[in-house]
Amino acid sequence: MTATDLLFAGLDGPIAALLLVLSFLSSLITAAFGIGGGTIMLAAMATFLPPPAIIPVHGLVQLGSNAGRSFAFRHHIHTTPLAPFVMGALFGVALGSSVVVQLDAGLLQILVGLFILWTVHLPIPQIMKRSAGITGALSSGLTMFVGGTGPFVAAFVKTLGLDRMSHVGTHAAMMTVQHLLKTIAFGLLGFAFTQWAAFTALLILFGFLGTLAGRSVLLRINEPLFKRMLTIILTLMPLRLVYAGSSALLD
Repeated sequence: MTATDLLFAGLDGPIAALLLVLSFLSSLITAAFGIGGGTIMLAAMATFLPPPAIIPVHGLVQLGSNAGRSFAFRHHIHTTPLAPFVMGALFGVALGSSVVVQLDAGLLQILVGLFILWTVHLPIPQIMKRSAGITGALSSGLTMFVGGTGPFVAAFVKTLGLDRMSHVGTHAAMMTVQHLLKTIAFGLLGFAFTQWAAFTALLILFGFLGTLAGRSVLLRINEPLFKRMLTIILTLMPLRLVYAGSSALLD
């Protein structure tokens, strides 16, 4: 195996380069508009990565991306819901780990897309709006299967009525916890993260650069534009996922 194969985890050079660019752009989008980047990366990984690697590698990349975003927005994090969210996330990941299965890549894309559309366009249950713990448990349990639960958590954070800076910071802190627990769980389940370590580090680096760029965009936009873009991104991305997954299953 060549040095390039080790660095890019065996992926072709153009595909690896595309994923690095998408890591930068997806982090920029999330930092600027609150959500959407994780969905972009999940869609790309579901297209180019082996199915068994999609959820764990996406989780590790998102751990790095959200940790960087948490640091960049550390002064704006709303800390009150974090403790119950962490407790719920611990329960959810533990439960999800006990029954986790690998899904067909096409089916995975469809499920993630429909799940995101539900969280954005249908009413969130009142009990979830009132409980960070329940949100942590449900989203963290589901993330072991569908990966892209960032919009689910964002829907809860939106109910807190925070300004755009606090929304991004608080959401990033919650997702850092969730992806950390998920990465630990997949490691305990035997997933070989070492094969992906070098390429994941590159993805995280490009993602952090995207976060810094996105933060400068966020500082220049107003609240109504932020909320409009958030809704648009959370609609277009899952529709693309459903289409791609349906196409894959029909091939």
